Formats: sequence, C-alpha cells, structure tokens
Amino acid sequence: ALLLAAPVAAVAQSDPASATGYRKELIGQLADAEQKLVALAEATPAEKYSWRPATGVRSIGEVFMHVVGANYMFPGMAGVKRKPDVALARDMETSVTDKTQIVDLLKKSFAHAKQGVMDVPDAQMDASVNMFGTPTTNRGVLVTMATHAHEHLGQSIAYARMNGIVPPWSR
Repeated sequence: ALLLAAPVAAVAQSDPASATGYRKELIGQLADAEQKLVALAEATPAEKYSWRPATGVRSIGEVFMHVVGANYMFPGMAGVKRKPDVALARDMETSVTDKTQIVDLLKKSFAHAKQGVMDVPDAQMDASVNMFGTPTTNRGVLVTMATHAHEHLGQSIAYARMNGIVPPWSR
C-alpha cells in the first residue's frame, strides 16, 4: 500500500502524561487498551500463544504482534519518526513467538503510540493523509490507531475466553 504523509517534526512536544484535550482522550484510550492487552498477554500461558481458532486466522501471539506492528505503523503514517530503540522485522507477526518478548514489545509499542499522539504538532493534525487508499487527516490516523487497539483487544478477549482464560480485570 502506498502511504503518503505530510512531513512532521520528529521532536516530541511533551510527555504523554501531560496531555490535555483530545490528546489526553486518545492517550487514555490507548492506555486502557494497553493495560488490558498486556494483562491478557501476561495471563495467557506461553503454550497457548500458538493457538488459533481456525486455519488461516492469526494465533494469540500473532494478534499481540499485529498490535505491536500497528502501534509503530500508525504514528509513522502521521509523520512521526520511529525511534531506533526497537528493531521490527517484516515477518514479526509470525517470527516473534516468545511470550516474554511479545509482552515487552507490546509495552514498548504502546509507549511509542502514546508518544506519537504527542509528537504530531497541532498545526499538522488536519493535514491530509492517504490511509490505505482512504483520505483522512493525521488526527484520523491517530483515532484509527486507538480504535484498532480496541478492536484487537476484543479479539484477544474472545480468544482468551475460548481457552478458558478469564480476563484479569473481570475476575
């Protein structure tokens, strides 16, 4: 897919903990998805990470790694440069299978996503972006990032329940 994004300053505006307005709301949504996805990832036994509900569908571990990839991709679509603290392979959804590594990458990816919300300057939020062939704005990309995390949280809850794992926050 061809992605076109307006250039954006790579310098962080501020710490996500100091967010206000819509940034605070987006970061709050990301933090909620993070807390629950990480809790599920930690509660899921390592031997279940390869479980999938059907052939051709992402496994439990692949869903978590898909979220990791998206949390790095979406800010990039909004012009945020990725810091070289994490090396991501193109095939990471299927090649990264270690539970400890997946949980660590999940946490790092949400830190990047939340910082990405802060790193898009106000003046660039309404800049046009082509997201998977659909016109939107940088703000729209960031909203999609939050809804994407929640979409896969729902999927992960279903996967957990199908494996007899009760989400830790609902015990």
